[in-house]
Order: sequence, then C-alpha cells, then structure tokens
Amino acid sequence: MPDSEHVPNGERVPDSERVPNGERVRVPAERKRRRPTSSGVVLSADLIVDTACRLIDAHGAQAFTVRKLGAALGADPSAVYRYFRNTEDLLLALADRLIGESMAGFTPSGDWAADLRDFGLRAYRSALRHPQIAVFSTLRVTGRPHEQRAVDTGVGLLLQAGFDEPTAVRHYHALVDTVLGHAALDAGVLLLAPAQRAADERAWHAEYGTLPAAEVPSLHRVRDHLPLMAGSAVEPTLDLLLTALRQEAADRAD
Repeated sequence: MPDSEHVPNGERVPDSERVPNGERVRVPAERKRRRPTSSGVVLSADLIVDTACRLIDAHGAQAFTVRKLGAALGADPSAVYRYFRNTEDLLLALADRLIGESMAGFTPSGDWAADLRDFGLRAYRSALRHPQIAVFSTLRVTGRPHEQRAVDTGVGLLLQAGFDEPTAVRHYHALVDTVLGHAALDAGVLLLAPAQRAADERAWHAEYGTLPAAEVPSLHRVRDHLPLMAGSAVEPTLDLLLTALRQEAADRAD
C-alpha cells in the first residue's frame, strides 16, 4: 500500500498525487471524465457538489467530511480528489454554487437601482435557503465563474448609473457586503434552536415592552414597535443604501 498524507478533515491523499509543498496537483482532464461509482452512479463534479450541499444542509459544515461524502456518493472518498484539489476547493465550489443559484433567471429591467435591489435580494435569499453553507460561504471569495459573472453584473449596473470606475467598485463593495452581512447574521439566527429563537422574539415584548419611561424614555415611547427588531433588516437597509445611491447618481448627472 503506498504512503499517504493527511488532508483536511482527516482524509488521506495518495502519494501519487502529492507534490513537495504538500499541495494537491489538479488532476488532468482525462482523469476527470464521468465514471460510475460502486453503486452504479456516474460521478461528476456537479454530482459531488450537489451531494455535499445536501449533506451540509442536513448536518452542518462542522460535521462534514470527505469520508461521509464518499459514503453518500457510494464511492471511495479518494474519488472526490479527481475533481477537487482538497476540501477547501470543494467548499469554494459550494459557495460558488449558491452565487450561481442566486443569478439564475436574473434579467436586468433597465432601472439600475431596481436591478441592484433584485440582485442583492437574490444573493440574500439564496444564502438563506442554505444557512449551513451561508455561515461560511458569505465570508469567502470563490474566484469562480458564477462569482465572476455576479461581480461583473453588479459593477456593470453601477457603471450604467453613471458612477466612475473606482466609485462603482466601492459602491458595489458596500452593497454586496451589506447584503451578505445580513445573510450571514440571519443564517445564524435560523441555526439557533427553536427555543432560543422564540425566547429572543419574546424578549422584545416581555423585557423591552415593559421597561419604565423614567429609566428608558425612548424605549418606552417606541415599545409597541420593538417587535420589529425580531425580523430581518435586510430590505429596509438595502432600500436606504439604494436611496443614497440614486441621489448621488442624480447629483452627478446635474
């Protein structure tokens, strides 16, 4: 049996696919052809990503290993490394899959601000459909085709609005970080135990709603509206940002 080395999550890499610095060599294209697993399923990069997505959705990223992925595929875990350099490479592919999902069917209407709102909410909703993945994918730069297309689309809408190149990039950065920041936060909330979420929601009624005016006059004044704090702020925040961008674009056009 050839020697092997460890890779993330305790999996092992065959000696034949190692290089001196420990990085995995990207496997030549001819070895990445679709091939059946022991269960008769034809293995492919898309199938691996689909299966990994399903496993993480169900059990969380912390419980995910390539060994479990191989078992779900009905394949030896080492087969995954014919398509992905390592676990990190696979997780970035998962993050890029969410971006591609968010962009599916996106069609600009000609109103750049309305299109940016749709663009942003698509990214947010895609992340919330996969909260177990969103808690790490929202932090990463994939450098892959879906992300490249998304960045090109978002920056392009801001250039269409009349912003110069550096300003378009800065505003895109502000918009996407706002949306993904809310996605990461709200994904974390979704992953709380139901009892924890219910307790947090009740607190806006029970604890905050009964505070005396003499001690916290502003909170007492708005007490009937504090339950709004239990929901997501992504849409009002995005609308505030887009209102500011519309005004800046109008000022530039004058």
